[in-house]
Amino acid sequence: MGRSDPATRESPWSNAIDVHHHIIPDLYVEELRKIGFASVLPGVDKPEWRVETSLSMMDRQGIRAAVVNVWPGVPAVDAVTGARFARRVNEHLAELVAAHPGRLGAFAVLPLPHLDASLEELAYSADVLGLDGAGLVTNYGGVYVGDLSLDAFHAEAARREIPLFVHPTAPPVDQPAFGLPVSLCEFPFETVRLTAQLLYNRTLDRHPGLRMILSHGGGGMAYYAARLACGPLIRADLAERLPADPIAYLRRLYSDTAMIGDPHAFPAVRSLASPYRILVGSDFPFMPESFSGQGSRYIADHGGFSAEELERIETGNASDLFPRLAKYQ
Repeated sequence: MGRSDPATRESPWSNAIDVHHHIIPDLYVEELRKIGFASVLPGVDKPEWRVETSLSMMDRQGIRAAVVNVWPGVPAVDAVTGARFARRVNEHLAELVAAHPGRLGAFAVLPLPHLDASLEELAYSADVLGLDGAGLVTNYGGVYVGDLSLDAFHAEAARREIPLFVHPTAPPVDQPAFGLPVSLCEFPFETVRLTAQLLYNRTLDRHPGLRMILSHGGGGMAYYAARLACGPLIRADLAERLPADPIAYLRRLYSDTAMIGDPHAFPAVRSLASPYRILVGSDFPFMPESFSGQGSRYIADHGGFSAEELERIETGNASDLFPRLAKYQ
């Protein structure tokens, strides 16, 4: 199925694969409560979710398939509790995908930063459950996912070519919030923090098969990219840690279109991100369908992409990352 004429189609897409699509299963909420967590993230409204609401939204928005994630995944608990929690949620995700194999994929949740438990669950989620990738948050109790202590995890994800979808979460220390949700201001900075870590740890160079998607257009990465490359100008020894071409290095990261479809944010992302590294993201249902639809329409109609580039953004890039979904075209 190809893209229809923009002048006649009602939806922003016609054949998209949405890689930033949240679900909040009742099972997940119940499992959180069992271990003493009452909310997915304090200060953030929890929308009502049913699989039918996702599928109907996808139909209206021209989204053929969505790779769903359960955010923020496994809370800060010990390794045994975290592993048990992750297994329960991932088995539920596998059941959901099996019921809708052409419409839904899923990112597994992992009990990070517990390395051994996470490696075991990564293997189980891929080899036994057949899930399509792993969903991470930027930091786990202050351990950011680019930390060298997680190098074995990066190596295994790279070896298996398992896509990693990284969504921001609350920073590990309290920041001034002014009575506002932490997601409003801190989430883009969270992704910038992770980007700086990935850059100066040369994570992608050491694990060239790593396929990492940074949500929300990479947060503030595009705006901060050149500044992040200035480390050696501030402290000379950082030159030894910085890749030879830091901008080209950052362009190897994938990002999605969630919350960047406006005339202020998107030009920055457009200037940095390759069309072959941009993926469709709706952020549904935490962001309303009307908002994501308007943003997607802006990107499709005003992004300055060729027809071939739009096809890559809408379907082709995601098909390369998620071959199981590609066969349902």
